[in-house]
Amino acid sequence: MKVVRYCPTLEAVPGRGRPDAAVVIDVLRATTTMGWALHNGATAVHVFADLDALRRAATAAPHGQRLLAGERGGRPLEGFDLGNSPVAVTPAVVEGKQLFLSTTNGTRALERVQAVPRVFTCSLNNLAAVAERLQAVAAGHVWIVGSGWEGSYSLEDSLAAGALLHTMATALGSDPQTLCGNDETTAAAALWQVWRHNPEACLRLATHGQRLQRLGNHDADFRCCAAVNSLAVVPTQVHPGVFGLG
Repeated sequence: MKVVRYCPTLEAVPGRGRPDAAVVIDVLRATTTMGWALHNGATAVHVFADLDALRRAATAAPHGQRLLAGERGGRPLEGFDLGNSPVAVTPAVVEGKQLFLSTTNGTRALERVQAVPRVFTCSLNNLAAVAERLQAVAAGHVWIVGSGWEGSYSLEDSLAAGALLHTMATALGSDPQTLCGNDETTAAAALWQVWRHNPEACLRLATHGQRLQRLGNHDADFRCCAAVNSLAVVPTQVHPGVFGLG
């Protein structure tokens, strides 16, 4: 029997115990961007919480084959090649390149679960693909980890956590509630039921969605981030802090 525990922030990740697999979610926008980058031909995405560590690691990659990407507070980082937009990682930009990515929340969450045997990333874009992968690797105990916002609850990540739970339950032919390992998972499942017919509206209502709207026109990002099952790829940790298509 599968048991799914949702941790809304990296701070909520248990200090003891280890699941069979961890799925990290940062809908706005790190895990969405990672999915599209790999789909569009990036050879790897290296994730970093610390910018100095990112710069040191990037110097080891050939100059013409590396791209520095990231943001702080939703704003692109000065001197970097890319921000954190899923619509910017087009084939013309990323094909054959390694991305070195650091974001306000998502890459910190990925670092937190780096030691879990299997680590995947999920967004609203690849729910079915992630559920299928979890079933294929027979992960009985799964942590879904939301990136949150600087330690606080994130509506959009919880929405995607609930969507993933429902997708997993459908694949197993079971009731979503039978998979819930804590109250946070049950709440996420209920949230998806409320917003499943209009996920973009939920993303825009979320505090980080509102923050992005204040920073400028991110309509294309919202449409992309809200597009359920528009991707079939599963970003998979192939080495600590390095994600590929597994």
